[in-house]
Amino acid sequence: MNTRDVRLFLVPTPIGNLGDMTYRAVEVLRGVDFILAEDTRTSQVLLSRYSISKPLVSHHKFNEHKAVQSIVARLAAGEHAALITDAGTPSISDPGFLLTRACIREGIEIECLPGATALIPALVNSGFPSDRFVFEGFLPVKKGRQTRIKELASEERTVILYESPMRIARTLAQLIPEFGPERRCSVSRELSKIHEETLRGTLTELSAWATAKTPKGEIVIIIEGKKSRKGEE
Repeated sequence: MNTRDVRLFLVPTPIGNLGDMTYRAVEVLRGVDFILAEDTRTSQVLLSRYSISKPLVSHHKFNEHKAVQSIVARLAAGEHAALITDAGTPSISDPGFLLTRACIREGIEIECLPGATALIPALVNSGFPSDRFVFEGFLPVKKGRQTRIKELASEERTVILYESPMRIARTLAQLIPEFGPERRCSVSRELSKIHEETLRGTLTELSAWATAKTPKGEIVIIIEGKKSRKGEE
């Protein structure tokens, strides 16, 4: 394994196209003692593609609180593990934070490999300023949702949101009253897949599109930051 004796590797996995897996990620997954997977069935497809055969341990948002200490104990005892999610980088709107924090507290060496995450290609595809941005992830489903939308409406940096296809139309419609109907945004879906698509326009235009089409796939919303008074002059 790594000469630094890393015990836990956080390994990004492709967000769609399985060919986006890095050589280093494959090497790490082949070298660890066991792999923590958000959905073992989804991960098995990826692992089979690269002939990786390692014990899989289910690790998702519904069991991670209970599982953290037992995993830390295994790592402290000398085992090496890798954490992967269904797609993207662990801990970014996915499980990973709790285990990472617990390992740091116990002095267990961790390392996050660079790799896939949906927010960066969506941001670049949007054409909005990418030097300064705020990543919000998923908005609260119920409590605090409107308050958070109102706060983000005054943000001058580019705003990045994740959303599910089931809620995209509702979310875009809810953004309009606070952000304004003419605020520009882009919606990217199915990134790196055959049906990848990025649409650009006003919130009003994209809200109408989402309502009429009911798009499929995981979605990234990029919203142009609020113009400063100086920028509006």
